[in-house]
Amino acid sequence: MRDKIYLAGFLVFAGVLLFLGRHLLAGSVLISWVLTFGGTAAAGVLLVVLYRVQIELQASRLELARKEAELHFALEVQRALFPRKLPSADGLELSAVCIPAQGISGDFYDVWTLPDGRFVFAIADISGKGISAAILMANLQAVLRMLAATSASPGDLCQKLNHHVHQVTDPAWFATFFYGEWHPADRHLRYVNAGHNPPLLLSAFHSQRLDQGGVPLGMFAAAEFEVGQVFLQPADVLILYSDGITEAAAADGEEFGEERLQTVVTKHRQEPLTGIQGRVLDAVREWSPKDPQDDMTLLIVRAAQSLSQIRTDVPGSVAQTKEAS
Repeated sequence: MRDKIYLAGFLVFAGVLLFLGRHLLAGSVLISWVLTFGGTAAAGVLLVVLYRVQIELQASRLELARKEAELHFALEVQRALFPRKLPSADGLELSAVCIPAQGISGDFYDVWTLPDGRFVFAIADISGKGISAAILMANLQAVLRMLAATSASPGDLCQKLNHHVHQVTDPAWFATFFYGEWHPADRHLRYVNAGHNPPLLLSAFHSQRLDQGGVPLGMFAAAEFEVGQVFLQPADVLILYSDGITEAAAADGEEFGEERLQTVVTKHRQEPLTGIQGRVLDAVREWSPKDPQDDMTLLIVRAAQSLSQIRTDVPGSVAQTKEAS
């Protein structure tokens, strides 16, 4: 900035001299010398400024390349945390996808089988965006995996997770979270909804929002969580999603909403789960054609009518926005 001020001053000074001495220029050695000196000095300052701009531009490019490399590495690490292949479940079929809004996601989903035979799945949305949210997401997922096998119930698990998040994060950070345990012997699903968008359970003749639970994880140190329970009939479809789906906005600001999500799934509920997943994402993109402003995560679970109908080869995925558009 200082160099630019000097350069502007020299140029103004030279212009004033040219204007005032335009008739004396030919006969005045002093004016000629001053103008020559001023022009030379101004040219020198200009060269210095251009050189510094070039150096700063090169440094900025190197910094940008470094940040892009770090972001790429973080994305690869995050992709490794998502299930590469959704495990098979006794009586359930599943499909899942996560589409980050900014390269890396603060959303996550996970699906696995506990040693005692319980089949569990979870979805969460970390407050904030970017690398900080992704780091908290990875931490929460690791602690969830560690605590699930030793927790007596979904409520007990969420109390432990809540204490952990409250202890290790700033008060402004929290996570909405849904955790479900499938018991294949009696076809019951026990769950806790910790402030997350209520999953939609769609049966042949009715729908239900799974909203029993408590506040988001990390908000209060001594939070307690209520355990909900539902019975899954054959062909029931359970839709778990993050708010990037329902809050996708049209040009006039109207959000896609839970009702439209339910309508799309109900209309196509007989299709393969990957087909339902694609229908939902297509409907959201049509409603909100601009780039996603928030991460979009979708986990679809369907109760199979028989074991022969269970799909075991459906991969889970985390996709970049440009791949999904």
